[in-house]
Amino acid sequence: MNCLFKEERSYDIKVLDCTIRDGGLVNNFHFTHEFVKAAYNTAIISGVDYFEIGKIVSPTLMSTKEFGPWNFCNESDLRKIVDNKQSKMKIAVMADIGRTLKEEILPKKESVIDLIRVACYIHQIDEAIEIVEDSHKKGYETSINLMAVSKISEEELDGFLSRVSKSNVDIIYIVDSFGTFHSREIRLLVNKYLTATKNNGKKLGIHAHNNQQLAYSNTIESMDLGVTFIDATIAGLGRGAGNCPLELLFGYLKNSDYYIFPVLKFIREHITELKNQISWGYDIPYMLTGQFNQHPKTAISFNKEGKTDYTQLYDDLMVVSV
Repeated sequence: MNCLFKEERSYDIKVLDCTIRDGGLVNNFHFTHEFVKAAYNTAIISGVDYFEIGKIVSPTLMSTKEFGPWNFCNESDLRKIVDNKQSKMKIAVMADIGRTLKEEILPKKESVIDLIRVACYIHQIDEAIEIVEDSHKKGYETSINLMAVSKISEEELDGFLSRVSKSNVDIIYIVDSFGTFHSREIRLLVNKYLTATKNNGKKLGIHAHNNQQLAYSNTIESMDLGVTFIDATIAGLGRGAGNCPLELLFGYLKNSDYYIFPVLKFIREHITELKNQISWGYDIPYMLTGQFNQHPKTAISFNKEGKTDYTQLYDDLMVVSV
């Protein structure tokens, strides 16, 4: 007898593992080469399409003592990990407006990097497009990840989509920076992005945060609507409440080319111990910043100070949100 809920799930997607990059925001990118190598190998074996190994920030603008190597991703460190590109899996890095100098981005033929992901706020569109166009000329795939979408007006978002749709960017990401969106908002955003990009060949991506335990559901909602670049991290490792867990995503993608077993093995061998050193994931303070559509920095500070008065945090966030 056929089960009512048994279905074949087939998606034309690309999975991007951003464990090291988003996870690096928790420990200032102080992962060992051994940890990154193990994550990289896990991604290859499990079928990941893109592995975001960190940021490509200029060491002239941020301290190499305060931040580890995966905040800078110099070519020599990258080549210690990726074995001269013996895998078909592609390598991604993130460029930060104001911290990444396009002059320091090598031509693609000199680098193991494949995808430059440009993160920006709405007031940084000009600088973002400048890095995109420069990276495109150098031979890279590119994306623009507009952060804090939940804080801008519809008019501003329409203007952003109009401008980036005319650029040479390959992928435009929907980013739930504060983990504030529910499925209704995700549907509205995906439809808006799809409408704006339907005639120019751009692909869409989703990057969700888990403040309200919705990163996974919002991710698969986006996939069902036609988003094709999917961000996830092993065990949800990432800033604050973390991201869509890769193991949940792979468990959902039945009859696919993605394999959950290597991810579970990595969690057992590396994540269990890491949780004794750093903290991330769903928590009441992150839930509250998500509900109030606020940057998680308030919750991060609250937790670092060892506070537990959630009602006071609620009152403080309510005042800020008014």
